Amino acid sequence: MTSNATEPTPGNMTPDQNAWFTAFFLENHIDPFAYPTKVGSREQMEFMVYPENDERFYPCSDTMFSAIMSRKRPRFLFNRYREVLDKIFAIIEAFIDSEYDRAFLSSLIQIKYDNEIQSRLLIPSRLEKRLYKIFLSRTHIEDPYESLKKKENARAYRFMVSESFKKALNEVNGAMDTMKEFTLDQVKTKINEIEFTRRLSLLTASGLWQDDDFRVPSTSAIKKMLKARVTGNGIERLLELVHTPKSKILWLADESGDVVADIAIAQFLANIGHVVILAVKEKPFFKKVCLNDTRTDPVLAKVLDQAHFIHDKAISKNKLVQRLKQDEHLYVISDGTQEALNLLLVSTTFSRVFKEVDCVVTRGFKQRNRMIQTHFKFTRDVINICAKGNRLDIVFKPMHPDFINFSHTDLEEKADKIISKMKQAKKKSMTVMFYSGIIGSIPGKIDVAIKIMSRFVEHLQNQSADLFIINPSLYYEPGMDADDLMYMWEIVQRSGYIDIWRFQTSEDIAQSFEIMGEKVPPEWIGKDATYSTGCTKEMRIAQDVQKKNPEMQLMGPAVDKFMRRDEYGVGSMYDQRLAGI
Repeated sequence: MTSNATEPTPGNMTPDQNAWFTAFFLENHIDPFAYPTKVGSREQMEFMVYPENDERFYPCSDTMFSAIMSRKRPRFLFNRYREVLDKIFAIIEAFIDSEYDRAFLSSLIQIKYDNEIQSRLLIPSRLEKRLYKIFLSRTHIEDPYESLKKKENARAYRFMVSESFKKALNEVNGAMDTMKEFTLDQVKTKINEIEFTRRLSLLTASGLWQDDDFRVPSTSAIKKMLKARVTGNGIERLLELVHTPKSKILWLADESGDVVADIAIAQFLANIGHVVILAVKEKPFFKKVCLNDTRTDPVLAKVLDQAHFIHDKAISKNKLVQRLKQDEHLYVISDGTQEALNLLLVSTTFSRVFKEVDCVVTRGFKQRNRMIQTHFKFTRDVINICAKGNRLDIVFKPMHPDFINFSHTDLEEKADKIISKMKQAKKKSMTVMFYSGIIGSIPGKIDVAIKIMSRFVEHLQNQSADLFIINPSLYYEPGMDADDLMYMWEIVQRSGYIDIWRFQTSEDIAQSFEIMGEKVPPEWIGKDATYSTGCTKEMRIAQDVQKKNPEMQLMGPAVDKFMRRDEYGVGSMYDQRLAGI
C-alpha cells in the first residue's frame, strides 16, 4: 500500500524536522546541490516525476521513507539493514577462498556497516551499494556473478529454443473458442494477445534457470506454465499497449535468466511493430544485467544481435527523436547506474527516453517499491510485473493527470504553423527575421526576458517596413521545457525561409529597458545572446543553415563569443554550470 501522508516540505516542517529531512538527502548522497555532477537536477527529475506542492522525490517506498523520518529506529528498518549485511557476508563467503581475507573483509564490512547505519538516515539500497562497492574495490573482482549469470542465461536460452517450448508456445487447441464471429483483423489481434500473455508467463519460470540440475520440461508441463494466473490491475493496460500501433515502451530488465524472457517479450513486441527500449545497468550489480553482459555473454550477444544500442549517456532530444523515428524497433540503453533503480542518479539519456515513451514497464519487487509503493506519480504510465510462484502480479500506475506532454508530433505541428506564417510573409515580399535572445538563461527571470524581447521586437517592427519578425518568446506554452523548445525551433530554423537571423546584443537589452523607462538591473548588465546556452546551439544551427543559404544575413555578437556555453542542465533553460548562481 502507498502512503497518503503529506510529503514533507520546508513550509510544513519545524526547523528541526527540516534539518533531518535535509540530512536525509545529504547522507544518502542524493542532494543535487551538494552533488551536482552526480544527482539529477530538479528539471531532469521532472522529465520522470511529477512533483506536487514543491515536494522532493526520494528513491524508496513511502513505508521506508516514513520509517527513516520517524527517528524511532523501527525494527522494520533495522531488519532491512541486516538483510543487506547478510547479503554482503554471503558474497564474501562464496567468492573469497583465503580464510584471512574472508575474516579481514568481514570485519571491514562490519565496521563500515556499524558506522553507516548509526544515524538511521540511510536508505538500505544506498547502504547495499556502498558495501558492495567496498567488496569490489578491495577484492578487484569486477563482476563476481559473471559466471553464474552466464549459466542462468544459457539455461533460459536452451529452454526457449527447445522443441518442447516451441510446441507449447504455438499450441492452437483451446486457445480460441471460436472464430466464427471474428474478422481477420480480430483474429490477428487475438493471436498477438495469446502469444504475448504466454510469453509473459515465462517470467514465472525463474526457478528453472536457478536450478543446477536444469532440464527442459515436457511440452505438457510447459503448456501449464504458459497459463500463469494473472492478478493486479495492469494486464489491461499492457494489452492496450500491445493493440495500439507503434507503442513506445521502456522496459527495465530484471536479473539473469529472467532477462532472456524479458528480451523474448521485447522481441515479440518489436516484431509486431512496437518500439521497445530495453534498459540495463551501467556496471555489474549482483545478478542484474549490465551493459558489459550484453557484449561478453554469448547468449545475450546472440539474442540482441539485431538490437540497436544507444551508448550516448546524454543524447539530445533531437537526436533521440530521430533515432526512434527510424525503422528500428528494439533498442538497448543503460540506466547509467550501478545500484537498484534510482531515478535521481540515472543518465540524461534514460531520463529523456522515459519522457518520450508511452509506458514504462518495471520488473521485480525492488522496482515495485520505488515506482508503485510510493505516493509519487510519474510523467508516464508505469507498470510493474512481479512473479509470485506460478502467478504474475501486474500493477498499473497511471501518469499524473496534470502532466502536460508535448509529443514530437505536437511540436512538429507547431513548427509547421510558424513556417506557414513565414511562407505567407515571403509571398507578400516581406523580409523574414528570426530573433534569438535570452529567454531562460538567467534562472527565475523568464518573465523579464520575455518582456525585454517583446518590447525590442515591437521597436524593430515600428522602425521597419515589410518586416516579419519571429519572436520566440510568444510561442512558449506552460509545460514546455528547453528540450521541447529547441526541438520545435530547429525545425523552423532549418526551413530555409529566414532572411535575417538576429542574435540579441547587450545594446538591444539596454535599449529595451530604456523603452520601458527602467534602468538596467545588475543581472542584465552586459548580457547578450552569447550568455544563452540555447542561443549558442542556435548559432551553430545558423552557421550550418548559412552554408546552404549564403544569402541569409547573420546579425549580433561575434560568432567566437558564443562558444563559452556548453549544455543545458537537462530540461532547464540555462547552462548547467549556471545552476548555482
